[in-house]
Amino acid sequence: MFSIIEWYNLHNKLFTYCDKYVNCCCRAQQEIAMGVNWRFIIMKAILKLMQKKNSGIPDDTVLLFEHIAQSYQGDECNEMFCKAMDEYLTREQRFQLFEQYGSCNGARYDNEREAFYREHADKPLAERLEHFVKSFGKNAVLHDDNTITVEFACNHGYYKHARRGDFHFPASVETYFERCAGGRMYELQKALGVKLKIKSVDVSPLNENILNPVKFTYEIVNA
Repeated sequence: MFSIIEWYNLHNKLFTYCDKYVNCCCRAQQEIAMGVNWRFIIMKAILKLMQKKNSGIPDDTVLLFEHIAQSYQGDECNEMFCKAMDEYLTREQRFQLFEQYGSCNGARYDNEREAFYREHADKPLAERLEHFVKSFGKNAVLHDDNTITVEFACNHGYYKHARRGDFHFPASVETYFERCAGGRMYELQKALGVKLKIKSVDVSPLNENILNPVKFTYEIVNA
Protein backbone atom coordinates (compact mmCIF):
# COMPACT_ATOMS: atom_id res chain seq x y z
CA MET A 1 0.00 0.00 0.00
CA PHE A 2 1.12 3.54 -0.80
CA SER A 3 1.20 6.27 1.83
CA ILE A 4 -0.52 9.60 1.16
CA ILE A 5 2.85 11.22 0.42
CA GLU A 6 3.81 8.44 -1.99
CA TRP A 7 0.46 8.77 -3.78
CA TYR A 8 0.96 12.54 -3.98
CA ASN A 9 4.46 12.18 -5.46
CA LEU A 10 3.26 9.54 -7.91
CA HIS A 11 0.38 11.79 -8.99
CA ASN A 12 2.74 14.71 -9.61
CA LYS A 13 5.13 12.56 -11.63
CA LEU A 14 2.29 11.17 -13.73
CA PHE A 15 0.84 14.64 -14.31
CA THR A 16 4.24 16.00 -15.36
CA TYR A 17 4.81 13.06 -17.71
CA CYS A 18 1.36 13.45 -19.31
CA ASP A 19 1.86 17.19 -19.70
CA LYS A 20 5.20 16.68 -21.46
CA TYR A 21 3.68 13.95 -23.65
CA VAL A 22 0.75 16.13 -24.71
CA ASN A 23 3.03 19.08 -25.46
CA CYS A 24 5.33 16.84 -27.48
CA CYS A 25 2.41 15.40 -29.46
CA CYS A 26 1.00 18.87 -30.08
CA ARG A 27 4.34 20.10 -31.43
CA ALA A 28 4.67 17.03 -33.63
CA GLN A 29 1.11 17.41 -34.94
CA GLN A 30 1.71 21.08 -35.65
CA GLU A 31 4.86 20.30 -37.60
CA ILE A 32 3.13 17.54 -39.56
CA ALA A 33 0.21 19.86 -40.29
CA MET A 34 2.69 22.41 -41.59
CA GLY A 35 4.17 19.78 -43.90
CA VAL A 36 7.36 19.31 -41.89
CA ASN A 37 8.73 15.79 -42.37
CA TRP A 38 11.14 13.90 -40.16
CA ARG A 39 14.10 14.60 -42.46
CA PHE A 40 13.56 18.34 -42.06
CA ILE A 41 13.37 17.97 -38.28
CA ILE A 42 16.72 16.12 -38.30
CA MET A 43 18.21 18.73 -40.62
CA LYS A 44 17.19 21.56 -38.26
CA ALA A 45 18.74 19.71 -35.31
CA ILE A 46 22.00 19.12 -37.21
CA LEU A 47 22.12 22.78 -38.24
CA LYS A 48 21.77 23.86 -34.60
CA LEU A 49 24.71 21.62 -33.67
CA MET A 50 26.78 23.20 -36.47
CA GLN A 51 25.96 26.68 -35.18
CA LYS A 52 27.43 25.98 -31.75
CA LYS A 53 30.75 27.72 -31.11
CA ASN A 54 32.46 24.46 -30.14
CA SER A 55 31.32 22.57 -33.28
CA GLY A 56 34.68 23.14 -34.99
CA ILE A 57 32.91 24.02 -38.25
CA PRO A 58 34.02 27.34 -39.84
CA ASP A 59 31.50 30.18 -39.84
CA ASP A 60 31.47 30.50 -43.62
CA THR A 61 30.63 26.79 -43.92
CA VAL A 62 27.79 27.17 -41.42
CA LEU A 63 26.47 30.10 -43.48
CA LEU A 64 26.34 27.82 -46.50
CA PHE A 65 24.13 25.32 -44.67
CA GLU A 66 21.93 28.12 -43.33
CA HIS A 67 21.45 29.33 -46.91
CA ILE A 68 20.39 25.85 -48.02
CA ALA A 69 17.90 25.54 -45.15
CA GLN A 70 16.38 28.92 -46.02
CA SER A 71 16.40 28.60 -49.82
CA TYR A 72 15.03 25.09 -50.44
CA GLN A 73 12.05 23.09 -49.25
CA GLY A 74 11.00 19.48 -48.76
CA ASP A 75 13.02 16.62 -50.22
CA GLU A 76 15.06 19.01 -52.37
CA CYS A 77 16.27 20.78 -49.23
CA ASN A 78 17.21 17.47 -47.59
CA GLU A 79 19.07 16.34 -50.73
CA MET A 80 21.01 19.61 -51.00
CA PHE A 81 21.82 19.57 -47.28
CA CYS A 82 23.14 15.99 -47.35
CA LYS A 83 25.12 16.64 -50.51
CA ALA A 84 26.72 19.72 -48.91
CA MET A 85 27.61 17.70 -45.80
CA ASP A 86 29.38 15.21 -48.02
CA GLU A 87 31.22 17.95 -49.91
CA TYR A 88 32.10 20.53 -47.25
CA LEU A 89 32.50 18.49 -44.05
CA THR A 90 35.07 15.85 -43.25
CA ARG A 91 33.91 12.36 -42.37
CA GLU A 92 35.01 12.95 -38.79
CA GLN A 93 32.91 16.11 -38.59
CA ARG A 94 29.86 14.28 -39.95
CA PHE A 95 30.37 11.43 -37.51
CA GLN A 96 30.55 13.87 -34.58
CA LEU A 97 27.28 15.49 -35.65
CA PHE A 98 25.44 12.21 -36.16
CA GLU A 99 26.75 10.87 -32.85
CA GLN A 100 24.82 13.71 -31.23
CA TYR A 101 21.73 13.44 -33.42
CA GLY A 102 21.26 10.38 -35.63
CA SER A 103 18.16 9.52 -37.62
CA CYS A 104 15.57 6.87 -36.75
CA ASN A 105 16.87 6.46 -33.20
CA GLY A 106 13.52 5.09 -32.04
CA ALA A 107 13.53 7.27 -28.92
CA ARG A 108 9.95 6.15 -28.20
CA TYR A 109 11.45 2.82 -27.12
CA ASP A 110 13.79 4.41 -24.55
CA ASN A 111 11.75 3.12 -21.60
CA GLU A 112 12.20 -0.46 -22.79
CA ARG A 113 15.90 0.10 -23.46
CA GLU A 114 16.52 1.64 -20.06
CA ALA A 115 14.56 -1.15 -18.37
CA PHE A 116 16.67 -3.69 -20.26
CA TYR A 117 19.88 -2.03 -19.07
CA ARG A 118 18.74 -1.96 -15.44
CA GLU A 119 17.98 -5.67 -15.65
CA HIS A 120 21.35 -6.60 -17.17
CA ALA A 121 23.67 -3.86 -15.86
CA ASP A 122 25.61 -6.26 -13.64
CA LYS A 123 26.51 -8.57 -16.54
CA PRO A 124 29.67 -8.33 -18.68
CA LEU A 125 29.25 -6.40 -21.94
CA ALA A 126 29.46 -9.55 -24.06
CA GLU A 127 26.58 -11.10 -22.14
CA ARG A 128 24.58 -7.86 -22.22
CA LEU A 129 24.96 -7.68 -25.99
CA GLU A 130 23.91 -11.32 -26.38
CA HIS A 131 20.72 -10.66 -24.43
CA PHE A 132 20.15 -7.43 -26.40
CA VAL A 133 20.29 -9.27 -29.73
CA LYS A 134 17.80 -11.88 -28.51
CA SER A 135 15.46 -9.38 -26.85
CA PHE A 136 15.37 -6.71 -29.56
CA GLY A 137 15.99 -8.86 -32.63
CA LYS A 138 18.96 -6.77 -33.73
CA ASN A 139 22.21 -7.74 -35.40
CA ALA A 140 25.24 -6.72 -33.32
CA VAL A 141 28.63 -8.38 -32.76
CA LEU A 142 31.31 -7.63 -30.16
CA HIS A 143 34.91 -7.95 -31.37
CA ASP A 144 38.25 -8.40 -29.62
CA ASP A 145 39.51 -5.02 -30.89
CA ASN A 146 37.02 -3.21 -28.62
CA THR A 147 34.48 -2.54 -31.38
CA ILE A 148 30.87 -3.47 -32.08
CA THR A 149 29.61 -4.02 -35.61
CA VAL A 150 26.00 -3.78 -36.73
CA GLU A 151 24.61 -4.80 -40.10
CA PHE A 152 21.66 -2.60 -41.01
CA ALA A 153 19.25 -2.99 -43.93
CA CYS A 154 17.19 0.16 -44.43
CA ASN A 155 13.51 -0.54 -45.13
CA HIS A 156 12.19 3.01 -45.18
CA GLY A 157 13.09 6.40 -46.63
CA TYR A 158 14.55 5.98 -50.11
CA TYR A 159 14.77 2.22 -49.66
CA LYS A 160 11.15 1.41 -48.84
CA HIS A 161 10.36 1.35 -52.56
CA ALA A 162 13.31 -0.85 -53.51
CA ARG A 163 11.40 -4.14 -53.39
CA ARG A 164 8.93 -2.77 -55.95
CA GLY A 165 11.75 -1.67 -58.22
CA ASP A 166 10.91 2.02 -57.75
CA PHE A 167 14.17 3.36 -56.38
CA HIS A 168 16.82 6.02 -56.83
CA PHE A 169 19.94 6.52 -54.75
CA PRO A 170 20.01 9.57 -52.45
CA ALA A 171 22.36 12.41 -53.34
CA SER A 172 24.95 11.04 -50.92
CA VAL A 173 24.61 7.39 -49.98
CA GLU A 174 27.44 7.64 -47.46
CA THR A 175 25.95 10.59 -45.60
CA TYR A 176 22.49 8.99 -45.67
CA PHE A 177 23.74 5.90 -43.86
CA GLU A 178 26.13 7.81 -41.60
CA ARG A 179 22.99 9.51 -40.30
CA CYS A 180 21.45 6.06 -39.70
CA ALA A 181 24.62 4.97 -37.90
CA GLY A 182 23.98 7.69 -35.34
CA GLY A 183 20.51 6.31 -34.68
CA ARG A 184 21.78 2.76 -34.21
CA MET A 185 24.51 4.05 -31.89
CA TYR A 186 21.92 5.86 -29.76
CA GLU A 187 19.96 2.61 -29.40
CA LEU A 188 23.01 0.59 -28.36
CA GLN A 189 24.14 3.16 -25.82
CA LYS A 190 20.72 3.31 -24.16
CA ALA A 191 20.26 -0.44 -23.95
CA LEU A 192 23.83 -1.45 -23.09
CA GLY A 193 24.87 1.49 -20.93
CA VAL A 194 28.03 2.10 -22.96
CA LYS A 195 29.66 5.11 -24.61
CA LEU A 196 30.37 4.61 -28.32
CA LYS A 197 31.89 6.46 -31.26
CA ILE A 198 31.22 5.86 -34.96
CA LYS A 199 34.38 4.34 -36.41
CA SER A 200 33.26 3.51 -39.94
CA VAL A 201 30.25 3.12 -42.23
CA ASP A 202 30.65 0.60 -45.03
CA VAL A 203 28.11 0.98 -47.85
CA SER A 204 29.98 -1.15 -50.40
CA PRO A 205 27.45 -4.04 -50.29
CA LEU A 206 24.94 -1.74 -52.01
CA ASN A 207 27.06 -1.84 -55.15
CA GLU A 208 26.05 -5.47 -55.58
CA ASN A 209 22.45 -5.26 -54.37
CA ILE A 210 20.59 -2.22 -53.04
CA LEU A 211 18.81 -4.46 -50.51
CA ASN A 212 22.06 -5.64 -48.92
CA PRO A 213 22.73 -4.47 -45.37
CA VAL A 214 25.44 -1.87 -44.78
CA LYS A 215 27.87 -2.28 -41.88
CA PHE A 216 28.37 0.15 -39.02
CA THR A 217 31.44 -0.17 -36.79
CA TYR A 218 31.50 1.50 -33.36
CA GLU A 219 34.47 2.03 -31.09
CA ILE A 220 33.72 1.35 -27.41
CA VAL A 221 34.82 4.43 -25.46
CA ASN A 222 33.48 3.41 -22.07
CA ALA A 223 31.79 0.13 -21.15
